Amino acid sequence: MNLWRWEVTPGDYHLGVSLDPDGRAVSDITARHPHIVSVGDLWREHASIKSVLEWLTAFSDENTTESVDDRRLRVPVEVSECWAAGVTYEISRKARREETSGAEVFYDRVYSAERPELFFKAPGARVLGPGDAMGLRRDSRWSVPEPELTLIVAPSGEVFGYTIGNDLSSRDIEGENPLYLPQAKLFYGSASIGPSIALATTVDPRTLTIQMSIHRDQREVFRGEIQTAQMRRPLADLVRYLRAEWPLDGWTALMTGTALVPPAEFRLEDGDAVAITITGIGTLVNPVRRIDPSWVAVP
Repeated sequence: MNLWRWEVTPGDYHLGVSLDPDGRAVSDITARHPHIVSVGDLWREHASIKSVLEWLTAFSDENTTESVDDRRLRVPVEVSECWAAGVTYEISRKARREETSGAEVFYDRVYSAERPELFFKAPGARVLGPGDAMGLRRDSRWSVPEPELTLIVAPSGEVFGYTIGNDLSSRDIEGENPLYLPQAKLFYGSASIGPSIALATTVDPRTLTIQMSIHRDQREVFRGEIQTAQMRRPLADLVRYLRAEWPLDGWTALMTGTALVPPAEFRLEDGDAVAITITGIGTLVNPVRRIDPSWVAVP
């Protein structure tokens, strides 16, 4: 079962639910209940995952469905913060060794340590959604997308559901010095999530397939696939460490680490399009653009 959010007309958002994430047959919740236009509205009325699931099941059974145009899809939930985890797959450890000369020991320790690597990715207002243009740093020449299963954590601290995340990163900046990680990860248009939220009780996060393709001038320049079963860390541990000394405020997105790393010679270019598909969630598509100074100018 999946939740979708789309824009009917500018500023007019609707929330819907589907039983088939691939068919995009969505029952429009907002059309029947105009006061429910977001996941937050739904949570305020029911306040538990069990109650939300029961209500959505009954709603889906009683209402007709419609097809939602990809071009109208928006960020599926308004998060207050977006965080990310690193080196949770073996292939990610190998990639970090490759990009960071002399720092192999740090990534080996992170991979095998009890404490995970967690870092802030974006404030909620700067998290992008389907179709939005992501940014390439002007001071980086080695940028790559990082497709990740992303947890949507409810205000209660429970995992409400799963979505797709693109943790766009500047590998040359991180590779120069691990202390530059915040600059390699946190910049204009560096985080995107969507297109839907698969409710936590309706999908097994350890049995999913993550696929990524990158197109340039209508030509595919990269394709890869990985299974979430290869993730080393339990998802509950990532949430536990994030919450340990940081009370979560509102809804939180937590990207769980990448396992699809393009080869070292690959560089994203202005105009590329990144498509990430995860079983039972859908496909998140974002173009990338070199950051224009006007986007981030300070008055």
